[in-house]
Amino acid sequence: MKKFNLKVLLILALGHLVTDIYQGSLPAMLPFLKDKLALSYTMTGFILMTANFTSSVLQPLFGYYSDRKTKAILLPIGLFCAGLGFSLLALQTHYVPVLFLVVISGLGVASYHPEGYKTASFFTGEKSATGMSIFSVGGNIGFSLGPILTFSIIGYLGYSFLPIIILPALICTAVILYYRHTISIPVLEYAKKQEVAGIAPPGAYTSLFVVIAIVIMRSWIQMGLLSYIPFYYINYLKGDPLFAGKLVFVFLFCGAAGTLIGSPLADKWGHKLFLRGSMVLSTAILPLMFVPFFQQSYLLFVVLGLLGMVLISTFSVTIVMAQKLLPHKLGIASGLMVGFAIGTGGIGVTLLGLIADHYGVPLAMKSIMVLPVIGFLLSLFLRYKE
Repeated sequence: MKKFNLKVLLILALGHLVTDIYQGSLPAMLPFLKDKLALSYTMTGFILMTANFTSSVLQPLFGYYSDRKTKAILLPIGLFCAGLGFSLLALQTHYVPVLFLVVISGLGVASYHPEGYKTASFFTGEKSATGMSIFSVGGNIGFSLGPILTFSIIGYLGYSFLPIIILPALICTAVILYYRHTISIPVLEYAKKQEVAGIAPPGAYTSLFVVIAIVIMRSWIQMGLLSYIPFYYINYLKGDPLFAGKLVFVFLFCGAAGTLIGSPLADKWGHKLFLRGSMVLSTAILPLMFVPFFQQSYLLFVVLGLLGMVLISTFSVTIVMAQKLLPHKLGIASGLMVGFAIGTGGIGVTLLGLIADHYGVPLAMKSIMVLPVIGFLLSLFLRYKE
């Protein structure tokens, strides 16, 4: 039976935090790259698309490799490459090397996540969602710290000093290598079980498809709000940009809190019931954003805080659900949830852009309200044994 090991979970979470610092830093870095290399918006956008493809969409491939080869070494290698690729961007004077380094960093991110989630699952004990939330929140914190760290280095030391951002990666890589034997023991045991592992239970792949579809809806809501809250409150309502920034921060911060708070409740009440409840509550809360009474007061922070807490609280839960549906393919299950489903949901923001271009930003924002309804309806078809 698996035992809860907080020490190892915190080490893995630290690696997750540092890895996602570099993933979260790239958007903040783009304006500086654009100015230095005289790039067009299209070329700048291609950098971000390349990063998203390599760091997110390719994750299931690393999960497949992890399940077949059982390579715990992917953790320190992925972490180091994520930091190395990003830290060298400021030294480049041509576009192609920038793309190459973005690919290196993205592949590092993609390799750490499936192996990290798979390894963390061995140390969560019976409270799987609770234990997984510790690992997941590390990434949430890292992603939010990335832009702050990047702007701080550039603002206080200058653009040319950005390579020092590799220091967290070097330190954390050393920590993981130091504890490599402790981390690797259950991974090796899992590899032995893989040799005699059976096929997935009946209906597992159908249920996994439903979970992926629900995560795509959740990701579409999250990425849509992150992208269009600034457009809506700055461009459409002519509000204060700082106000819009604070709204986004509250949404993300409460989402991280929801991951920690919600996971124990999911373990207690049941993962499937908790997922359905999240979609129902998100459906009820989301329209409040557009009520004039809330729009014109600081109660809007309460609305967005509740929405972030409820919506993102299922982040760890859906990963655990996928792993339980494919217990013999933990790496693939993790890669599909964290990489493919979330990355694919992010692509939905492009569709919101089409709506905004043709019908305006308000309709694009309001169209998001249908997504949690779809997520709830999908959850009714989910077959999942606790």
